[in-house]
Amino acid sequence: HITSELVVGNRVVKCFGGSDYEIKRFKQRSAFNRQQTQKVAFVTAIQNPIMQLLVAFSLSGLLFLARRMMGDTTTGNLVAYLLAAFMLPRPIQSLAQANNEIQKGIAAATDIFIALDIDPELDQGTISKTKAAGKGVLQFENLSFSYANSNKLAVKNINLTIQSGQTVAIVGTSGSGKTTLTNLIPRFYDYSEGRILLDGVEITQYTLNSLREQIALVTQNITLFNDTVYNNIAYGILSNTSEADVLKAADDAYATEFIQNLANGMQTEIGEHGIQLSGGQRQRLAIARALLKNAPLLILDEATSALDTQSERYIQQALEHVMEHRTTIVIAHRLSTIEKADVILVMEAGEIIERGTHAELLAKNAAYARLHSMQFNEDHATA
Repeated sequence: HITSELVVGNRVVKCFGGSDYEIKRFKQRSAFNRQQTQKVAFVTAIQNPIMQLLVAFSLSGLLFLARRMMGDTTTGNLVAYLLAAFMLPRPIQSLAQANNEIQKGIAAATDIFIALDIDPELDQGTISKTKAAGKGVLQFENLSFSYANSNKLAVKNINLTIQSGQTVAIVGTSGSGKTTLTNLIPRFYDYSEGRILLDGVEITQYTLNSLREQIALVTQNITLFNDTVYNNIAYGILSNTSEADVLKAADDAYATEFIQNLANGMQTEIGEHGIQLSGGQRQRLAIARALLKNAPLLILDEATSALDTQSERYIQQALEHVMEHRTTIVIAHRLSTIEKADVILVMEAGEIIERGTHAELLAKNAAYARLHSMQFNEDHATA
């Protein structure tokens, strides 16, 4: 596990001077592993001699008892007795040897059963609806949620209605509950109080597959697979999509230009986690995947955070075109990218403290105005 971490995070280790610490940590765990291995080897080494010694004493005792108790028995009975006695050591030794494997199996089984005991996702919904039939009307009614083993509510008493085709932006400081709120919609977590309704039906009444078919999600942490560019865009239920639609999605996400410069174009293997691509290129592939899904509800969680200014401008144009036809929830750090949103929500400590358009919130001269002013001054200082 430690070796895997070092291989994956080698750049961070080098950049932050963690080599000495990681070497020390690796040596400590290696020493512990060697100690445990030596214990196993020691038990294995002494097990057979001890068993043989015990068996030898046992056989001596049996022979002594035979001489004392069998008396004038026939030669055949004595031979049969001795044969039976000398046949006992082999299965006993086999059982002793099997004990090592049994103990290893018990230790491994503990981890397996811990994983098996984790409750699976509850899928008790009965309503199944295709994304083509979805309108994307989303309602939050007195919604509250807290993570397991936490006494603090991550989301508090959210009441909100998002109409079909409406674009809603969510802003706020880190830890304000923006991502948590959006993670409740596809039921990555189950809320504890209140309700979320999609097209007038509580999301728990949909089957999980049906619910998630109606949602396209792009997050800041991009997940790509060790496969071709084409298969990463047309992933999962999108694999049967026509090639023309895949190419159009890549074009709308401003990904065609860099894809054409790859060795094999759409059929280029991008490596584990898309390691052969830059951060912005990976993010554009994720956006292309979401656009290809063409779901009635689109969630963008810092979807343009890894893009340079020029790429972001093209992506914003593509997203504005796509947003016209579906309900969109945008979590954004750069306030300049959400000025055209129909509604902007400002969250703090899990609650919505302000809502309105860009102009309305600036006119209030409250939390949003402070965030906007702060970011404007930072951008101006950088320029």
